[in-house]
Amino acid sequence: MKIKYIILTILVVASLGFIKYPIDGYETTGIKRLYQLRKMQLDNVKYTRIPAGAYKKLADIKLNLLDRSEDSVKDLLITDKDFEKKLKRIIPSGAYSLAAMDMTNPNKLRYAEHRENVGYQPGSVGKIAVLLAVFDQLEKLCPDSWEDRAGYLKNIKVTSRYWGTGDHHTIPVYDIEKDKLTKRRVIASDEFSLYEWLDHMVSVSNNGAASVMYREAMLMAAFGQDYFFLDAEKAEKYFKETSRDSLTNLANTVVNEPLRKLGIEENEWKLGGMFTRGPEKYVGRKGGSIGTPKGLMKFLVQLEQGNVVDKESSLEMKRLLYLTDRRIRYAKSPRLDSAAVYFKSGSYYKCDRVKNPDCASYAGNVFNFMNSVIIVEHPNGLKYIVCLMSNVLNKNSAGAHMYLASKIDDIIDEANVSKKPVIKEEEYKADKDESDN
Repeated sequence: MKIKYIILTILVVASLGFIKYPIDGYETTGIKRLYQLRKMQLDNVKYTRIPAGAYKKLADIKLNLLDRSEDSVKDLLITDKDFEKKLKRIIPSGAYSLAAMDMTNPNKLRYAEHRENVGYQPGSVGKIAVLLAVFDQLEKLCPDSWEDRAGYLKNIKVTSRYWGTGDHHTIPVYDIEKDKLTKRRVIASDEFSLYEWLDHMVSVSNNGAASVMYREAMLMAAFGQDYFFLDAEKAEKYFKETSRDSLTNLANTVVNEPLRKLGIEENEWKLGGMFTRGPEKYVGRKGGSIGTPKGLMKFLVQLEQGNVVDKESSLEMKRLLYLTDRRIRYAKSPRLDSAAVYFKSGSYYKCDRVKNPDCASYAGNVFNFMNSVIIVEHPNGLKYIVCLMSNVLNKNSAGAHMYLASKIDDIIDEANVSKKPVIKEEEYKADKDESDN
């Protein structure tokens, strides 16, 4: 085992000199899409897909509540009545829920909540639980070395197989030698490093990538140290020969137990199962998925404290949530263009075509969940977290989320509102390739 650690370390040092990613993170992570973005930046190639706030460097990303790491999350989530009153004035009536924390001054936090314990189907926001599961399992396998964990994330490559197929979301596949980017769906033969699968899961919200990484977290838990010597054949043999009930229970434990360790209760956030149908022949679902603004806020606050797994893991998860791709929904607010945002959006809707044959995408008339969780860091030092969840029928709520993002930002940046253009709610214009479930 120690020999393999040493080999991996040598590979990393030899190939990259251990520079630590966002756009300058290719050398550390091996995420190829970052290589293209960094090359364009260095070559002064105009790139308008991402705003100014997406160009932070690795060293610029830090945890904001490290000085409060010893405080319980319960003690940090104490409502500020004045702050809460201001926020409640702008929240639309109906099925909206929100939790917000202004952490500009870590010693004087401002927290507000509205219908914070109402449960919603989290959609792709639930992929953060898979992200946590992977880092939790890696810490168990390499408790004494973050460098070993990072080495494995970069150097272990796994194939999709049936786990990653069947999803309409595309992934960016970049050929470094040909300098060519292709956007396509995951196919069974795709092989990427653990880092790249995580990036596909978070950055472009690929469901197949989420199931692949869910699978890998299960295999880490099942095989322990032998995971590092596992191949696809042995892995598939394990799934074929283990009872479906045992696999379902393991899957449920792997993603949900780390949330419980953080004091996030089952009715606040839980993940019910995989994100694609292929694995269902071996791994069943165990109840549905649910999320609440309060549960998600508990996670993000503890991430900023460095208490999600450990400080190194918290920082790396935050880096993976840093948006260096197009911004959508809440994050698309022009108020946030110059800000760094760490973001995940999720939606889940259902249409009854008998009731309304014209029921549109993201405007379900049976249910219509849309969720946004975000950490915002402005150049002027303002820093805050928002968890917004809604279930507004017959309406694409992306525009409302974007408008609320601007209004919330104005409340937190109250001193400078008069210097900014007036924000009006307008029809949301999605990018041609925008989709997120």
